[in-house]
Amino acid sequence: MASFLKRGKTWQYCVSAKPKPIRKGGFKTKKEAQVAAAEVEDKLRKYKTPGTKKVLFDEYFKSWVNVYRADIGAITREGYYITLREISENFAGRYINDITKREYQEFLNKFGSQHAKETVRKINTHIRACVQEAIEEGIIQFDFTRKAKLIGSVESKRPEEKHLNYVDSQKLLNELYVRKDQSIGYYLLILALTSGMRFSEMLGLTLEDFNFELNEITINKTWDYKKGTGFATTKNASSNRTIKMDSNTMDLFKKLLSEMPDNIHNLVFYSPRSSRKVITNEFVNKILKKTLTDLKIEPISIHGLRHTHASVLLYKRISIYYVSERLGHAKIDTTHNYYSHVIKELREEDTQNTLDLFEKMPDVKTSV
Repeated sequence: MASFLKRGKTWQYCVSAKPKPIRKGGFKTKKEAQVAAAEVEDKLRKYKTPGTKKVLFDEYFKSWVNVYRADIGAITREGYYITLREISENFAGRYINDITKREYQEFLNKFGSQHAKETVRKINTHIRACVQEAIEEGIIQFDFTRKAKLIGSVESKRPEEKHLNYVDSQKLLNELYVRKDQSIGYYLLILALTSGMRFSEMLGLTLEDFNFELNEITINKTWDYKKGTGFATTKNASSNRTIKMDSNTMDLFKKLLSEMPDNIHNLVFYSPRSSRKVITNEFVNKILKKTLTDLKIEPISIHGLRHTHASVLLYKRISIYYVSERLGHAKIDTTHNYYSHVIKELREEDTQNTLDLFEKMPDVKTSV
């Protein structure tokens, strides 16, 4: 039996199931939630029917990626295929219906003994999402990834924690403006810091994506810089977006694009010397590292500038909802999980501000 609840402007369903109810929200109308709930209930009934067909773990994961991650970009898809390879090697011939919580934890322990904790986290994130969908489809009943413990042989710093603070990012931006005429790579670094775009998204930019009247940049494609196959889709549907930009960055690119020679795809970061047709990740990271080293700032990668952009906005109290949209995250939960370290610091600051507020509010001191 399903129940329905309106949360804000959207609807959520709750289907009775064991070991816990199945909930899903985000539906625009109650009717949409009812239809989705009916599908889940139908699949649950089929699961309870004797003779239900079992599904191989690796086959189901591959099918899940193709169906539920159909809109992801080529680079992101490679990450899922790495997870698929680990599943195939460690659960060969095993049905997803038969995997136990203990077996899965043993797999994570073994994997973690040879990899950094961040790598273990990514693998677990992929498998957990797959397993939760399998539960909703009625293929399995229990979430064997629930409360899984993540360990790693190297306590590496999470990529999203490798970012610059506001002061250092300001120093970097000023220095990038000084060096911009040395190479177009410095223009890309400026854009990365002021837009928060992914590297592949910046490489996919063409002249038509810049609207200098509205100071906007449209992001609707990427460039496959790893395999050199040309234009590709963005990471997900939410990654297709239009973002407002500051006038300094837009004035800089307006001048650059007016002087840039034509190329076959109208690419902004075109490089005729590169076999990939665009400036390389290695080159950009090289000049970024040198610039930061010269400034006596601990080096980060080009992707670290995306995390710097997000972290600076959050520290400046920009809404997490806006930051999530600007970054092109599929769900706000992604933003919250990535930048939990920032949110935790801000929460501690909010706690102190709350205490200070009410301690200063009374006009008279309480007697002891």
